Amino acid sequence: MTLSITIDLSDNDLDHFQEVLKRAQHNAVNRSTQEITDAAARLVAGASQVQVPEFIGQRLAKLDSLIRMVHDRGWALSADDRQRVLTALAYFADPKDVIPDSVPVVGYLDDAIMIELCVRELKHELEAYDDFCSFVRSESAERGVDPATLDREDWLEEHRRELHERMQRRRERDRYSGGDAAGGMFRFR
Repeated sequence: MTLSITIDLSDNDLDHFQEVLKRAQHNAVNRSTQEITDAAARLVAGASQVQVPEFIGQRLAKLDSLIRMVHDRGWALSADDRQRVLTALAYFADPKDVIPDSVPVVGYLDDAIMIELCVRELKHELEAYDDFCSFVRSESAERGVDPATLDREDWLEEHRRELHERMQRRRERDRYSGGDAAGGMFRFR
């Protein structure tokens, strides 16, 4: 049997989480990238030692993706994007949790809420990074190369090639389906 629980956060609730995040960011100003990501990784590791509800586990997996994104040399985040992700991760480096993680069942609830807020803010970055990771896995296997040898430029080149192939297929489809019955406007001799 499953039980569905919906949590509606009001504007005041969201303001509260924003304020908590701002305090955490302020406290993390003098922390290095490694310190921030290590603290977030400890949260993920700690949660893996206990049984957490599935919805929390799913969000912790996304937190792990944010951590990996920061350190992935092949992905090579721009300075601005890197700072956005680190800003989001700052909450998890702050020892002052809204709900202490040691509280059974709900200890990671505040973390899950904050992860969800961060994931929504960084949705496009996470989608692109997930796509990049899929590309690296499949291409390294197909080419028989070390995944570390593939980077963002390889990924972008592959996307460019796919877009050109799609454009050519559509052009051919239009030509043979009557969409280009007159031979087209452009004729070359």
